[in-house]
Amino acid sequence: MASSKKNHKADSFPKDGPVDTSRRNLIKGAGMVGVAALGTSAENIIAQESSKERNINTMISREALEVLTADEAETLEAICGCLIPSDENGPGAFEARAAHYIDKSLASHNKSARDYYMVSLDAINQYSKKTRGNAFHRLIDDHQFSILSAVQEDKVPGCSPNGSDFFNIVRNHTIDGTFCDPYYGGNQNFVGWDMLNYPGIRLSASETDVAQGPDLTPNHQSAYDHDTYTKMVINGSMNQRGGQSDA
Repeated sequence: MASSKKNHKADSFPKDGPVDTSRRNLIKGAGMVGVAALGTSAENIIAQESSKERNINTMISREALEVLTADEAETLEAICGCLIPSDENGPGAFEARAAHYIDKSLASHNKSARDYYMVSLDAINQYSKKTRGNAFHRLIDDHQFSILSAVQEDKVPGCSPNGSDFFNIVRNHTIDGTFCDPYYGGNQNFVGWDMLNYPGIRLSASETDVAQGPDLTPNHQSAYDHDTYTKMVINGSMNQRGGQSDA
């Protein structure tokens, strides 16, 4: 489980972003297209503020992991929480369960990155124990941000393919996990979409809906809540009878 966070300015990170360094204001101002663009620059997406103290009781139950080990998942949750932290305005990547999305993706469309995570998360954790005397997820904010800065600058030995590249990989995957359709395992309770004031999937829009624009009330629906985007499950007995379906 990721460690609790306190208010903190990440002075060790690059400062060539907007004057308003709140990542929440940055993301809201950018919109959906802007967030995709932000994914191309570590300097623009790296968090400038830490999260406020998390409720440590939000994720205490055990759950099966697809690919990651328990230790890897704890380290990754802490990293995601640093990249898009919760703050006084609301939740971030930890609450969106970006790490859960990444774990699922490493068993499917991101499986080519599995070895990068296995090697790099262990390298980060070992570096944390060596330099700070404790596992990464147990460190205070200052120390976590310092180590992530070292990863970004390729100063943590053992990362694969190297520190800078792994930082870019995990940053982009954290963005994906925070703002993806919840069907894929992240954006829990639509916290990412709410962060962007994104109203959700709609198959049609009335004139009233259009007029409301960004003030449109979120419907909190996944694309896969609509039959249009969902393939119906074929009854197994049909195959046994030699039947066919167009589903």
